[in-house]
Amino acid sequence: MLRPTLCFITALFVFENATMSSANEVKHVSANGTELAYVEVGQGEPVIFLHGGLQDYRMWLAHLSKFADRYRAIAYSRRNNFPNEVSSDGMPDGAADAHGEDLAALLRALGLSKVRVVAHSSGAHAALFFAAKYPEMVVSLALNEPPAAGILIGIPDAAEILKAWGAAIVPAREALKAGDAKAGIPLFVNTVGGPGTYARRSDADKRMNLDNVASYQADAMMKRPRPVFTCDMAKAIKAPTLLSNGERSPKFFHRIVDELEVCLPNRERVVIDGSSHTVPSENPDAYDHAVLAFFAKN
Repeated sequence: MLRPTLCFITALFVFENATMSSANEVKHVSANGTELAYVEVGQGEPVIFLHGGLQDYRMWLAHLSKFADRYRAIAYSRRNNFPNEVSSDGMPDGAADAHGEDLAALLRALGLSKVRVVAHSSGAHAALFFAAKYPEMVVSLALNEPPAAGILIGIPDAAEILKAWGAAIVPAREALKAGDAKAGIPLFVNTVGGPGTYARRSDADKRMNLDNVASYQADAMMKRPRPVFTCDMAKAIKAPTLLSNGERSPKFFHRIVDELEVCLPNRERVVIDGSSHTVPSENPDAYDHAVLAFFAKN
């Protein structure tokens, strides 16, 4: 007969392995005229995870088990990202309004009426559009550095930040527009994360970046202007919202979150030490702890 301690350890081992096995089972659902890939673990209240640019559902795999004992944790790949159908003529990564509509359609397809959302970068931008249009579907939000630059338009002290950011990102956009992923991906990663960020990424992360270059190439070639996320839209989001920044993130992202903090009526803010833009990957323990603590009280 197993001792109680051994029984607990055995049960924990079985749970963790079952969790990771489930997280590696990629499912597919039709939503908004396209097929979206997703993985899920756990049971209970649903939490949806949205990735950023040059990423897909895999960026969240190491996080899901931390949520699975309390929540049904679902990470999906946004339209035009691996392993979905991809094309440089497809949906741009920065089409936050359209990705927000896809999120609403995904939830309906999964039979979910109300969810919590954890989102990074351009995924967080999409989550803002989603939450503003469908506030009845949101319990709470955790948003890491959305590039919602539209919220800075017309703010005098932000004009130089927008100008500087636009100039900084041009080399990456031009390289990717020309089809030079070998040069463009490191340029993009080092612009949003700081010099040397790409070199520090794992081989798996670099592979993921390459697998998802099409949506950012579509971004670089996009000519049609998209709707911008405004302060008035933010004011429509009543759900509790956790805003996060990386300690070393570019000023561009901090300034956007400054304005979101002003405009969102029910928000908290945290700065995660030892990280730049990709906070969930650079300091995952601190990030997950902050999000779980926030969800526990909201």
